[in-house]
Amino acid sequence: MNWKKLTVGTLSLASVATLAACGNSSDKKAESDSKTLTVSVDKGYVDYIKSIKGKFEKDNGVTIKVKEEGMIDTLDKLPTDGPTGGAPDIFVAPYDRVGGLGSDGQIAEVSLNNKDQFDKTTQSLVTLNGKVYGAPAVIETLVLYYNKDLIKEAPKTFAELEALQKDSKYAFAGEDGKATGFLANWTNFYYAYGLLAGYDGYVFGKDGTDPKDIGLGNEGAVKGLEYAKTWYDMWPQGMQDTTKAGDFINEQFTKGKTAAIIDGPWAASALKEAGVNYGVATIPTLANGGKYKAFGGGKAWVVSNYSKNMKVAQKFLDYVTSEDNQKAFYDNTQEIPANTLARTYASEKGNELTSAVIAQFADAQPMPNIPEMAEVWNPAATMFFDVASGKKAAKDAAKEATKTIKETIEQKYAQ
Repeated sequence: MNWKKLTVGTLSLASVATLAACGNSSDKKAESDSKTLTVSVDKGYVDYIKSIKGKFEKDNGVTIKVKEEGMIDTLDKLPTDGPTGGAPDIFVAPYDRVGGLGSDGQIAEVSLNNKDQFDKTTQSLVTLNGKVYGAPAVIETLVLYYNKDLIKEAPKTFAELEALQKDSKYAFAGEDGKATGFLANWTNFYYAYGLLAGYDGYVFGKDGTDPKDIGLGNEGAVKGLEYAKTWYDMWPQGMQDTTKAGDFINEQFTKGKTAAIIDGPWAASALKEAGVNYGVATIPTLANGGKYKAFGGGKAWVVSNYSKNMKVAQKFLDYVTSEDNQKAFYDNTQEIPANTLARTYASEKGNELTSAVIAQFADAQPMPNIPEMAEVWNPAATMFFDVASGKKAAKDAAKEATKTIKETIEQKYAQ
């Protein structure tokens, strides 16, 4: 599931439930005598949970009830289902929702008992203000896809990508001087962040935890925006369409009119179905010599704060994120495990996509999981569009976006 398309609309949902959850978050809930633990997962994880639950049930004297439901649907219904007892005990949440859900009292503080099996990035993705609200399950980040029928090997620098633009076979019909040798959906800030970070821009200071320090208007971010503008000057007009640019990119790539694109692991299945002879690699080195520092994201196992089976739920988090079960997770789903030991196992499988994501994740920056991140997406996307379209100079667009984000945070999160 490409939950990136849902991010802007769903990031702020947790804050809606704040008042409903406040009392619940501080109440001491008695452990239930129930011998059933409900685990909610989407369709792609059902077989995996069923394959590993038997041993846990036997060791802990409980029954695991597997509930098939979309991840976002579960999160949306938590504020209403939780108080009535209808919410599952355990479910999956995107890392960028974990902090907000935890601070709003929707999910419980847990222990990361196998902490040594997770890297600093994944640990930070489930931690807010020193409290851990989930166990890392999946890692995701952007990578480079390239068409093996058009180019023999993956470009290693943005200079090589620029050279593709000058190749006449990628000229875009109907727009003189425009080409589609390389395309990236930078009016979507999720995709664009790695570019700005590679030029030393950032969202929030202190590793994404200080909303008072906004780095989207610093000198590096402005230089990154200016570099992005040089690409939009080479790209067709359709790349400036904030609602359809992603579809435009996919169409050009699947039709063999584009040699390389930036996208996430969720894109692979559609490309395979389209019959594209694609390869996957890390994103090339930027024009300034820096690395493309895309957001590091993915999903975590979390526990409902309404659960009355907290002790056994914690045991299940330890169990499902163990080395052996994360290896089984990869074998079953082909999603890359957060557990570093299982990640090594996945890497050794020789899957090109897996290897590229793991290598790229090493340079990824944790996506801020504080609630204030919800106020960044739209202004940041507008910033890129204003620069791409020539409506505003990079410095002015960055200054305005920073001002908008700062003022919105001050108004909505004032203590």
